[in-house]
Amino acid sequence: MSSSTPAGVKDTLLQAAGLLLLWSRGWVEPVVPPPEPRHLVAQQLLAVTLQQHKLGDRLWDRQWNGLAPFDKSAAPILRFLTEEGYLDSDGGMLFAGPEAERRFGKRHFIELTASFTAPPQFTVLSGRTEIGRTDPSVLTEERPGPRRLLLGGRSWQVTYIDWLRKRVFVEPADGGGIAKWMNGGVAGLSYALTRAMREVLLGANPPVSLTRRAEACLAEQRETDAPGTVHPGGTLITRVGSDVRWWTWAGYRANATLAATLQSVTDPLQRPTDSWLRLRENLTPADWRAARENVGENLVLPDVDRRAVRGLKFSAALPERLAVATVAARLADFESARSVLGESARFQRDG
Repeated sequence: MSSSTPAGVKDTLLQAAGLLLLWSRGWVEPVVPPPEPRHLVAQQLLAVTLQQHKLGDRLWDRQWNGLAPFDKSAAPILRFLTEEGYLDSDGGMLFAGPEAERRFGKRHFIELTASFTAPPQFTVLSGRTEIGRTDPSVLTEERPGPRRLLLGGRSWQVTYIDWLRKRVFVEPADGGGIAKWMNGGVAGLSYALTRAMREVLLGANPPVSLTRRAEACLAEQRETDAPGTVHPGGTLITRVGSDVRWWTWAGYRANATLAATLQSVTDPLQRPTDSWLRLRENLTPADWRAARENVGENLVLPDVDRRAVRGLKFSAALPERLAVATVAARLADFESARSVLGESARFQRDG
């Protein structure tokens, strides 16, 4: 591949090489439940009240035998539900209130029977034959040329999208189909995968056979991209004009945590990426050292977009500060952020 290789292709190849490197080491991505599920506490309090028609305002935690997070630590959530009308209180008993009816009462409170909202899927049809279903992100993301899907083992070209009925009409295509599925969780790559990609840039090769095009593309990235993005001795801080970047290769969640923790030196308007953070353009090495020294063990939860809070089911049944904290806890990666802060950082100016 020549230097004209599209950036998206290079990024995808590097990610695939990093994943293969992890695979060769027997790495399996851990399955970890989301932390601090306060929204589910609110859901369960409402659900058990509906189920039993009433709930003792002093004995409610016994429904879960004091199991966290349904123990007394949930008292602020119960208080909010009562104050906002989700629950009514009378004579020491709690009952479903008018706000619970308004928010969740449709179809006999069916919304309370599921703890998450699945993203919508579109039915794909070729003529009258159903091919399968696809994630809507494949239909909305910008991409040059005709829109093509990969489904049922072959490529299909989109001819019409019925947005109202969530149907996609297609016809057979020779190739170029795209498949993509969103899990509804946190976007971005993990620390382990991003670090493996860094290793590939530094010269590590996955023990698999690569095509000549793939080998040429990786060689090109190591020659042209690696010198300004990776260093075997730690992380890099690069300056190109007014653009100052800290190449952490820490993954999205760790970078979001670092951006919030180092607010004195990070660009407040940026959106963290998987591999780097934008720093303030007037940053000096002295500023950087001072910011690092001031952190200590006091890492900060990432900033949260209010749209992400609205995407958390039952967030309306939480005080805003607790809803924000719930989403922020899902976005944070303290362990990986601490690991990066423990590494040396080298300043490198564009020559």
